[in-house]
Amino acid sequence: MSNNSTSNMKMRIIHRYLGFFLAGIMAVYALSGIVLIFRDTDFLKSEVTVEEKISPNIKNEELAKKLHSKRLKVEKEEGNMVYFQNGDYNRETGVAHIMTKELPYVLDKITHLHKASTEDQLYWLNIFFGFSLLFFVISAFWMYMPKSSIFKKGIIFTLAGIVLTLVLLFL
Repeated sequence: MSNNSTSNMKMRIIHRYLGFFLAGIMAVYALSGIVLIFRDTDFLKSEVTVEEKISPNIKNEELAKKLHSKRLKVEKEEGNMVYFQNGDYNRETGVAHIMTKELPYVLDKITHLHKASTEDQLYWLNIFFGFSLLFFVISAFWMYMPKSSIFKKGIIFTLAGIVLTLVLLFL
């Protein structure tokens, strides 16, 4: 058996079993990606009201920071009450009520796969998954002989996929 066919066989075996392993991860990523498409809507979300105790007598400018809300805008003030979109804050007691819309627990957890940063534990999974997909791209070209018609058609489909992605990105 030649060295070239041995490396081809090893590449096929790694590609096969890594593919089976990644099938589960890809299913979760696909589901979370579809859910994230609708993140700006109320699709699958339910209303949740959270009561948060913060310091009393906070100024309006500091309120957004204390409530961890970048979009908080005070709409009106009446006595000790400060009203903002989706909530209120009592200056005397320091209690704030915030109404949010959240995904069900499991969907919320899996959508964090796409949003993981280096501060999350999940970012290692994202790096592994990204490199694994890159390996898939490269190892797919070891499945067929370079002179075969399937390989040549595969190159055309690969180029078509790149062109379509670039066209959609820049439209």
